[in-house]
Amino acid sequence: MKKIQTAICSYGMSGQVFHGPSLKVIPEFEVVKVLERTKRNSFKDFPEASIVRDYSEILRDSDIELIIVNTPDHLHYDMTKQALEAGKHVVVEKPFTKYQWQAEELIDLANQKGLMLSVYHNRRFDGNFKTVKKIIDNNWLGRLVEVEAHYDRYRTQVAEGSWKEEGDDRTGVLYNLGSHLVDQILVLFGMPQGVTAKLDTLRDGGKVTDYFNLRMDYDKLSIILKSSYLVREQSPLFQLYGTQGSFIKYGIDPQEELLKQGVLPEGEEWGKEPEKYWGKINTSINDLHVEGKVETEAGCYPDYFRNIRDVLRGDAELLVKPEEALNTIKILEAAIESNNSNKTITIE
Repeated sequence: MKKIQTAICSYGMSGQVFHGPSLKVIPEFEVVKVLERTKRNSFKDFPEASIVRDYSEILRDSDIELIIVNTPDHLHYDMTKQALEAGKHVVVEKPFTKYQWQAEELIDLANQKGLMLSVYHNRRFDGNFKTVKKIIDNNWLGRLVEVEAHYDRYRTQVAEGSWKEEGDDRTGVLYNLGSHLVDQILVLFGMPQGVTAKLDTLRDGGKVTDYFNLRMDYDKLSIILKSSYLVREQSPLFQLYGTQGSFIKYGIDPQEELLKQGVLPEGEEWGKEPEKYWGKINTSINDLHVEGKVETEAGCYPDYFRNIRDVLRGDAELLVKPEEALNTIKILEAAIESNNSNKTITIE
């Protein structure tokens, strides 16, 4: 297989922790250029790649097939558009764009040019989410009536000078972490009938949204999504309640912490979670009472890029479609509208 010559557009946390390691362990990818404005962080991981200071050097390189746009959120639209116009396939970091119209324009452009466009919703490849999906797909809880999901952190200090702490209502925890939760729920249940949201800034000196409570309504099913930067004692990640039983899951996916420690995502044990974090189920299946732990499925972020590889070589259907990422942006915009108008927003 011809190697997929790839460029990464930044090498901060996103490049070092998420994209770089996965590309490194999949031999069909070859990282040939990395955009770093002033630093040389990528040299230790990709010593054969050229470090460039200007995006145009990537766009002009006719050998580059795939561009990873993993820059700050407000740059996603412009940089993705330039990459598509240059004839490159694109993986863009979540959130897809800041505005729905931008996402729609990029999808149209990719379609016109026959190019692959995907959004890096890697949390579909978390072990806890894969476990929840397995439970729902197998109908182990009966008809679901309520699902609650959390993505919390404890960060009392406002990071001065960080783009994540400056900006409008599309900067902050709603778009940063909320995009993960919304994407997961859309995978499981599709588009809701309505969205009701409360957004706030709770930290002293905070300038962006650092708390949200978002409800997505379906027929006889309510989904509650919550995130806050002021949660020191972790709540359950997932709580599922159905007509036959319940499932409660604590503990975040172990992959991110391992990647931060420099562990490459490979080997049979990768992504497996210690038993102490396995979720608890209490339900009835075929009139049999079942109560105990459910082994967490192994997570695997490299599977996202394995799918990208297979798509580019004509062997697979795209797992994370841009139209799905567009729907996530629609829900996030509805959440902002709901908060500002203090009412439920109907989803067309």
